Amino acid sequence: MKKHVCFILLKQSIVVRGMEKKLEDYGYPTDSIIDDYDRMKQPPEYIGLFVLYLPEDIMEDVVKQRTLSAICGNIRESGMNAITVGEEKCRTELESKYPELKNHRWMSRPIDSDKFCVTIDEIMQSAVSGGSGVSGEKAEKKRILIVDDDPSYAGMVRSWIKDSYKTDIVTSGMNAITYLLKNRVDIILLDYEMPVVDGPQVLQMLRQEEVTKDIPVVFLTGVSTKEGVSRVMELKPDGYILKSTTREDLLVFLAKRLG
Repeated sequence: MKKHVCFILLKQSIVVRGMEKKLEDYGYPTDSIIDDYDRMKQPPEYIGLFVLYLPEDIMEDVVKQRTLSAICGNIRESGMNAITVGEEKCRTELESKYPELKNHRWMSRPIDSDKFCVTIDEIMQSAVSGGSGVSGEKAEKKRILIVDDDPSYAGMVRSWIKDSYKTDIVTSGMNAITYLLKNRVDIILLDYEMPVVDGPQVLQMLRQEEVTKDIPVVFLTGVSTKEGVSRVMELKPDGYILKSTTREDLLVFLAKRLG
C-alpha cells in the first residue's frame, strides 16, 4: 500500500484541500490532523510524511505558537520526515524559536503545486530506498518527465514505469519549461494536445534553449489515424506513443530508447 501524506493543521484551510487533491491526482493518498495532535506521536504505519502547514498569522497568535511547540515535539517523537509550509518572511524567526523546524524541508508560500508534488515524491522515494536517495539502484535509474494536463492519465503512466525509472509529473506546458530549466531528465513524454501551451509549442521552446535542446521528446497522442500521426511526426519529435498503448508496450518502447 502506498504511504499517505498527512497534513498537520492549526486551523482549517481551503488551500490545503487543493494541495491534497493535487497529491491524490499524483498518486499519494492524504490524511489530516487538526486539534488531536497527540495522534502524531505514534502515527499509523501507512503514514509516510507529515506536512506542517503554518497559518499566516502564526507570529501574532500566542496560542497557535504554543500549539506549534507541542506539534514540533510530537514530530520529533514520531521520528517521521516532515515538510514545513509557511511564509518566507517568518522562517528565520520561527526556526530560531523552534529549532526542530530546521530538521524539516521548508517550502515557502505561494506553493507551486507541481514542485510540491515532486518534492513529496523525492522524499517518499528516498525513504523507500533507505534514506540516501543518491546511491544504489535508485541513483542509476533514468529520469523521465511526464507532461500531461490530465493528472489521472499522467498518474497511470507513472504507476506503470516508476519501478524502472525515476518519474516526475507536470500538468502544463509552461510548468514543463520551468521545471526543465532547473532539472535534468533523460526523456520527456509530452502530451500533444494541451490547453494554453500545447505539445508542439513546448517542443519548439525546448529546442530553442541551450540546456534543453538535446533532451529526447516523445509525444503522447490520442490520434491514431495515418494523417494524424504524419502531422505529429512533421514536428520531428524523437517518437510518439499512442495513449491507448499498454503498459508492456510502453516499457518496451522506453527500454529501446533508454536502455
